[in-house]
Amino acid sequence: MRENLAGVLSQSMAFTDCMNPTDLSTEKKGIKRKNWRNRIRLLLKKNSSQSILHLKRNRPYRPTADDVNQWAQSLDTLLSHTYGKAAFCIFLKSEFCEENIEFWTACEDFRTHTSHKELASKANSIYEEFIKSEAPKEINLDFHTKNAIVQSLHEPTATSFLAAQRKVYSLMENNSYPRFIHSDLYKELCEVARREGKHIKS
Repeated sequence: MRENLAGVLSQSMAFTDCMNPTDLSTEKKGIKRKNWRNRIRLLLKKNSSQSILHLKRNRPYRPTADDVNQWAQSLDTLLSHTYGKAAFCIFLKSEFCEENIEFWTACEDFRTHTSHKELASKANSIYEEFIKSEAPKEINLDFHTKNAIVQSLHEPTATSFLAAQRKVYSLMENNSYPRFIHSDLYKELCEVARREGKHIKS
């Protein structure tokens, strides 16, 4: 049964708690790899004409070979592309360490709020989920950065999480992103996008 693209993107952003890969058996790792392969295929494959028409009104239906190649230019380029970000999320989930991109995304959303009430509510949610000790998706921050966030919770501003967000971005840029670009997942994305492009032209 085919899933629509919106469903696939939604699933790729629905993260679970970070797990240690060493806790999993080889068999479970194999199942995980199969899952990301299926999700990538769904991300790129054709769907019903109704779904295609709906998506074409808003943005290109799926990434082209050029799009996928551009994702290797920088993490910023990757995250600025809807499908690139979704693919990166799938990769991080396959490595059982997706809390960094989820925190970064939450910070991006946080900075769009303007009212004090909204900022306070979102700031506390982010703190509870990512910052406090033993939070469900605790990210790795130094004491100084974490303490500054705690102090700002009384009067949060749009920049309350900026330092932490930059540290997490740097961590992804120097670790997860290079692994993604050299991963089997990315190579398969490039190949599928290239084949799709040839199919469309022929």
